[in-house]
Amino acid sequence: MSPTSPPASPPTTVEATVDAAVVGAGFSGLYAVHRLHDLGLSVRAFEAGGGVGGTWYWNRYPGARCDIESVYYSYSFDRELTAEWQWSERYAAQPEILRYLEHVADRFDLRRHFTFDTRVTGAAFDETTGRWRVETDGGEVVSARHLVLGVGLLSQRALPDIEGIGDFAGEIHHTGAWPHQAVDFTGRRVGVIGTGSTGIQAIPLIARQAEHLTVFQRTPNFSLPARNGSPDPEKSRRRIDEFDAVTEQLRTSSYGILLDPPTRSALEVSAEERRSTYEARWAEGTLTGILQAYNDMVRNQEANDTAADFIRERIREIVADPQVADDLCPRGYAYGTKRPCLDSGYYATYNRDDVELVNLRRTPIERITGDAVVTSDREHPVDALVLATGYDAQTGPLLALDPVGRGGRRLSAHWEQGARSYLGLTVAGFPNLYTICGPGSPSALSNAVVSIEQHVEWTADLIVHLADRGLTTAEATDVAEKEWSAHVQEVASYTLYPQTDSWLMGANIPGKPRVFLPYIGGVGAYRAHCDQVAAEGYAGFELA
Repeated sequence: MSPTSPPASPPTTVEATVDAAVVGAGFSGLYAVHRLHDLGLSVRAFEAGGGVGGTWYWNRYPGARCDIESVYYSYSFDRELTAEWQWSERYAAQPEILRYLEHVADRFDLRRHFTFDTRVTGAAFDETTGRWRVETDGGEVVSARHLVLGVGLLSQRALPDIEGIGDFAGEIHHTGAWPHQAVDFTGRRVGVIGTGSTGIQAIPLIARQAEHLTVFQRTPNFSLPARNGSPDPEKSRRRIDEFDAVTEQLRTSSYGILLDPPTRSALEVSAEERRSTYEARWAEGTLTGILQAYNDMVRNQEANDTAADFIRERIREIVADPQVADDLCPRGYAYGTKRPCLDSGYYATYNRDDVELVNLRRTPIERITGDAVVTSDREHPVDALVLATGYDAQTGPLLALDPVGRGGRRLSAHWEQGARSYLGLTVAGFPNLYTICGPGSPSALSNAVVSIEQHVEWTADLIVHLADRGLTTAEATDVAEKEWSAHVQEVASYTLYPQTDSWLMGANIPGKPRVFLPYIGGVGAYRAHCDQVAAEGYAGFELA
């Protein structure tokens, strides 16, 4: 080096070597870190947020809460954890769920494995070393034998492409990225775009605070009253006193919840009996109550129509203005084929004088100005906008990272014609990559926590299987991936789901390939299949 040469720049990366890297600190990431560390593996985990919680860290919008009863929407891997946490509500709100996950992180000393406020910006499989090179926006590089992506089902926000939205002068908040400080809408004119689950939960609370609320609705959704309140003491008692039995029932059920499977068709009974059943299910306040009243609700359009007509009658009874009620009545798709919603006074909110519903099918949004949403018929003045516009579900969070597998092939290229996987957990050409709640798993159509535990436990067992045999890589074969992906689509084809434009089909994202994303065969059937794969020495994998 000559005397005039500039000094060498210090290295900007620090490379660490671990057995497993985990991305995400929600239900998936926390349990993955706990399980893998307990097995003796060295683990590094990364989270873009400032703390644990995943979905429940980011989704702080008014009314955010679970739609599975909290006594079941919680971990079941530890009996003592279940016994010591007492839920205050039947359907817990976001702050309580976040406290629960923070409690889990503290109880099992999980935070020390995480680097927070850090986004993973790249992940590539090194064929020479057989390891994943994981890079972060903090300049760190980690070399990991296994890469577990617990990035969530619904974490990649879908933002509307509306002319002029960047010119809006007021506050804009997406429900999936709500500010941590309270948002006060008092005395303000608020516009909410979107009436899916997050919109239906947020709208009643925003309406109570805003001077005027305008709801911009493209597609009305089916929603049932949540009947929220204190947890059922009998269910809470059973969850602890009969812990093993209840856990087994959850894990072998169709949806990861406790229900008696229906045995009759909706068309086998009289109209009077059917109506009585629907009335009782409407009153009980559960997500699947009416949907699981009969065994052909998602397979037979005529049977489905009986339930859809019943719900539309209830909407018309609640909403005073006949035109508004009609606009709120879902049509053109089968009940249940868009994820149903649970609400707390949603339909009654439209009886307020200070709430207006804009039917975008009739008068679509043309542009947004500095202080208004302009539809085809007029301007709607607003001071603040809430985007309840949903998510690029299941595949979006994985493609945002877009890992690079064998031969430099990106996941986005592999999924160019539509998502495919083996068991929803692995992808051909991407060794030792595990996609918790990935496409082809039942997670999106189930109690996600029950599915997450199965995914993590099965993944951990595979990693142990490799280590015990002196093996280093597990890779799904092309044949296994094609067969499983074909099976996922075949099972879906027996139902009404693929006939509906929904996020389950990727239809809410322009240009996204249309395939049915989740496995609809049921949590219990899926678990049995995964167990059989393991029992056969991980059939469908190349172990090396």
